[in-house]
Amino acid sequence: MKIIAVTSCPSGVAHTYMAAEAIEKAAKAADIEVKVETQGSIGIENELTASDVAEADAVILTKDMDIKNTDRFKNKTIVKVSIGDAIKKAPAIMQKIKEHVEKKNS
Repeated sequence: MKIIAVTSCPSGVAHTYMAAEAIEKAAKAADIEVKVETQGSIGIENELTASDVAEADAVILTKDMDIKNTDRFKNKTIVKVSIGDAIKKAPAIMQKIKEHVEKKNS
């Protein structure tokens, strides 16, 4: 299973990267492949490629700020979470995504 995520917060600094790290850690623990793009104060980093998007089973988007280029996620399962939940509840989010994708694929 592969997921992608885009994180962004109002200040574009700490929480953007804290959320990315929490998502990466939780995905690894759940045996899920993940790539996280950050849209912080210094711009877009670790930008998702068309291939990343095509291969993804689900997309996590933080909802505290507008995410740039969301049109690239058309026809994907999108999970919108607050930046706080991405940081504090990443393992639960991974579990729900895993259950949803497994159910969808069975």
